[in-house]
Amino acid sequence: MKKLATQILLVAVLALGSGTAALAGNAQEQPPSPRDTAKYETWLNKEVRHQLVMLPYFSVFDDMSYRVDGTKVILMGSVVHAPLKSDAENVVKKLEGVEAVDNQITILPPSPMDDQIRMAEFRSIYSFPALESYNVGALHSIHIIVNGGHVTLEGVVRNQTDKDMANVRANVVPNVFSVTNNLQVENSSSK
Repeated sequence: MKKLATQILLVAVLALGSGTAALAGNAQEQPPSPRDTAKYETWLNKEVRHQLVMLPYFSVFDDMSYRVDGTKVILMGSVVHAPLKSDAENVVKKLEGVEAVDNQITILPPSPMDDQIRMAEFRSIYSFPALESYNVGALHSIHIIVNGGHVTLEGVVRNQTDKDMANVRANVVPNVFSVTNNLQVENSSSK
């Protein structure tokens, strides 16, 4: 009987200890105060990025970027589907400490020709053996923005060779008027 009571007490103490640890872990996840500007902006940058990439309709054919200015977030970029613009603003508004959102995201006009170019660009870039590794997972690092037959590549690649190769592959697609290569190279000092 004494052994059973000791076991029950031990289980209760362990459960209480793990509950306390969970509370301590949650306390660390709380955002820093907006008064602590540097820490808050670092936290807010991570949170905004996380919220944007988690949006259900965000795809390889959309580009969303942002800038944090204190407690204000400026959203920029271009999206294919109109609800994505308002969804982005809504999730950012809900972040703790955000007082204003300036939504400058552009909605790309619907165009069957642009849709054909998007798919052709996707196949050309992501099926090319040297660039196949960028086609892993849900988040593609090379985004293909098409507006009126003009293509813009946005995102990050590992090296200059991959940037150049993506540009070449984008330029071989028929019916494209121009290609602008805004891809950034990882760990590159020039932006």
